[in-house]
Amino acid sequence: MAPASRQSITHSRPLFERQRELEALDAALSKLRAPAHGVTPSRGGLLAFTGAGGMGKTALLSAARARATAHGFTVLSGRGGETEQDLAFRLVRQLVQPTLAKLDEAELRAFLGSWYPIVATALGLEAADNGLPDPTGVRDGLDWVMTRLSVKKAPLVLLLDDLHWADLESLSWLTSFAPRVADLPLLIIAAYRPADLPPEASEFRSLVEDHGSRPYALAPLSAGAVARIVREEVGEQAEDEFCTECYSATGGSPFETVELALGLAERKLKGTRDDLPAMRDLAAAVKGPGLLDRLQRLGTTTVRFTHAAAVLGSPFRPDIATTLAAVGSQAAAEAVEKLRAARILAEGEAPGGELDFAHPIIATTIYRSIPAHYRSGFHNSAAVAIRAAGYGPAAAARHLLEVPCEGKPEAVESLREAAYEYLRAGAPEAARKLLTRALQEPPLPEQRAGLLHELAGATFLIEPTATVSHLREALAEPELDPELRASIVYRLTQALAHTDRMSEAATVAEQEAHKTTHPRIRMRMQADHFVWSMSNTDETDSSARSRRLTRLAERLTGRNPEERWILGLRAWDSLLRGEPRRAVLRHAENALRGGMSWTDENRGFEVPVSVALAFMYCDQPRRAEELFTKGMAECESKGWRGSHLALGQTLFGYIRYRRGNLIEAEHWVRQGLRTAERVEGAVPAQWFAVGVLIQTLLARGRILAARRIADEHPEYGRVVPSAVIYPDPRTVYAELLLAENRRAEAAQLLTEVGDWLDGRDWRNPSWCPWRLDLAAALARTAPERAVRVAREAVTYARDFGAASVIGQALRAEAEVTGGRAALELYAEAVEHLEQSPSAYELARALVGHGAALARDGRLHDAADRLYQGLEVAVHCGAEALAARAREELSTAGLRPLPLRYAQTDTLTGHERRAAELTAQGHPVAVVAKELHLTEQGVRQLLSAVYRKLGTDPAGLSEALEALPRPRG
Repeated sequence: MAPASRQSITHSRPLFERQRELEALDAALSKLRAPAHGVTPSRGGLLAFTGAGGMGKTALLSAARARATAHGFTVLSGRGGETEQDLAFRLVRQLVQPTLAKLDEAELRAFLGSWYPIVATALGLEAADNGLPDPTGVRDGLDWVMTRLSVKKAPLVLLLDDLHWADLESLSWLTSFAPRVADLPLLIIAAYRPADLPPEASEFRSLVEDHGSRPYALAPLSAGAVARIVREEVGEQAEDEFCTECYSATGGSPFETVELALGLAERKLKGTRDDLPAMRDLAAAVKGPGLLDRLQRLGTTTVRFTHAAAVLGSPFRPDIATTLAAVGSQAAAEAVEKLRAARILAEGEAPGGELDFAHPIIATTIYRSIPAHYRSGFHNSAAVAIRAAGYGPAAAARHLLEVPCEGKPEAVESLREAAYEYLRAGAPEAARKLLTRALQEPPLPEQRAGLLHELAGATFLIEPTATVSHLREALAEPELDPELRASIVYRLTQALAHTDRMSEAATVAEQEAHKTTHPRIRMRMQADHFVWSMSNTDETDSSARSRRLTRLAERLTGRNPEERWILGLRAWDSLLRGEPRRAVLRHAENALRGGMSWTDENRGFEVPVSVALAFMYCDQPRRAEELFTKGMAECESKGWRGSHLALGQTLFGYIRYRRGNLIEAEHWVRQGLRTAERVEGAVPAQWFAVGVLIQTLLARGRILAARRIADEHPEYGRVVPSAVIYPDPRTVYAELLLAENRRAEAAQLLTEVGDWLDGRDWRNPSWCPWRLDLAAALARTAPERAVRVAREAVTYARDFGAASVIGQALRAEAEVTGGRAALELYAEAVEHLEQSPSAYELARALVGHGAALARDGRLHDAADRLYQGLEVAVHCGAEALAARAREELSTAGLRPLPLRYAQTDTLTGHERRAAELTAQGHPVAVVAKELHLTEQGVRQLLSAVYRKLGTDPAGLSEALEALPRPRG
């Protein structure tokens, strides 16, 4: 049934023996009420009451509503239902819909903003088909909605009754959101039966139990409290023996005690020994067989109407119950009055004209009493009636789950529609349940492959191994549509890759490319084969695959997505192999011509990410950041806020690291790691983040912090993953070992990395600088080999042609060469790095050069280099490197001057003019003459420009065009 705001249906009466709970409630509400003078802000929290059925949890929530309303607080409420647990986000909708229903379409879209297409389906709103958001994105959107509501409606109280029967999607959201309420003007008050919480609610149970004295477990009433309730209804003359027998009959259950007392008053009993037989009959009629006997006495029409209502679930629309019961409207109205008089239905109506049972125990008892064959018939009719009433496929499909399989095509179609609605709502588990049921119906033979494909999509984020089984079964179906088959194969390769079967994924795509006769699909399969082959750590013949890719790409122009994906892979492959930088950039630009979507569900975003990173490795980080910003925005607009967003945030931070903006890099990467760690199964995304974070922390000089990150992820760097991760985990871990002065271990690990990469012909030190690190590791024990390894790195760096990696390699060679021979290497390294966007590497080269000059006795030149290095290191956030520069200055008897500028992304007037003249093609000498500087001063000025703009000389004109014009 459609969700509705819940109101208390419990009779208003004093709560006996609940003083502890009421005091806790008052204390929580007091914290929520900010004082008038505003010194102490309001504080939210979580309060939970637990107990078996009938212990008075609903009565406590009713008291909470009354107290919160008296304080002037906004109250939103919802309640789980035993027969509605399969309705995804039902509880969330109960909480939010009454508020949203008051807004017109324009107000609603303004309120939800950019989150509208992501959360609209989950909230039961009409929304355009915007694709399938992941559950993490939907939870983030619901967090935002509830946060906004708590601010606009502050203070806000959420009342959640019968939470043990809440749908799992709402419970999952609540578990993730609840820890945030301490910082919001929001109080959550929950009530549930702990013994009935489902196994999937273990995290919620732990959350509540971690809150000090919560939950408040409700105990049965004492004999004295039972006597007081009885005497309030029948009079003070009730005998002690009678009251004691009432206590024995009810066991101290508040619900049963109140019902019994009301029944005694209706029968006008006085509470004497002679009334005991009648009392025992009344007590037996409160629940169980006695309740059912009482219902039967109300007549066949009333029983049938009540059965229909129990099937529909609470609350229910009386007109739909009338239709299901097949009784007239007059008979239904009479049944309602009888049921109210018997306290089976609640007095009054729920919002929206709906009716409700007086207590969940009553609804449960009646529902379970309906014979199975009658119950399934009711559910079958309910599915039709609810769909006809406009409640949508999901509300109807809940009833189809209770109907025997009969091979009905209309049932299969309804279940598939509902499953798609749940996927759009970010509820894959609910979708899986419906699609599994649809397969059991069974579907028509021609529907089976498509249905298996849909089921595989629902299980992909939950159980990838099941996805593989479903897709292999789908591929075995005869006469598959080529487009459907291609989509099945792509999803299969994805699932295999996500279950560490990278080689198998590549093989499946290759075999499919040979089978298909459709040229476009063949190219798509070839692209998938190349993606998974290149991502496979154990690829056996990388060179042969690279040659095939090269031949294929040579004849393509990028006229369609399949061709652009091949060209993008060609760019990435040429980067890894260390082909000239200009060739890599040409392939990358060709791939982007015509656009590359990051959210194409049948292509993945591995290739667009690789193309964007190719610009970073080619010294065009500004272009890479533009692509990442656009790509992440595309993912977020689709609600893809799980591993996609985690990887995007991490690699955006990686670009900042490569630019030398270490503070921002650390911020982005930590954000990426947090995102990855809250997504189940996102281990690859975690490893990307761990590696970049360790490198960033080492660059900042925070070795102990880097070690902590490594130890928190004990497999990182020690185990070779099945998928290629960058930065390479073993190389990063070796860098940590070097920082810890564990050189022999680092050398061994780096040698293994080198053997692996050389075996694949991946020799670009810009992508993996293992030779530079190995040279440093060998410098003390094998200096000649260290120099030889460093020179190899310089050769490969020059072949690639990016100024940043040439400078980095020359600096590494200078460090292991030493003596006066190192001075020229350092000088050339600085010259290259000044032409690059790599500020941190420039700082390292400047400090290294300055230290070498000081040791050679050239103190004036050393001071200039060390001061520049100190300034750039501070600009980058490289604290340890800045400290080393100061130490070198001090050792040389020099005192550091005040820094000339702080970290900024703006250009000074001299920097802008120097950049403009250079972009116009003027040589350094002309620029120096106009600005009255030395040529060395101009180079330093331009170096600062490249760092700030994140570009190199080739991209200077474009970067300047993007800057705002100076005033005047």
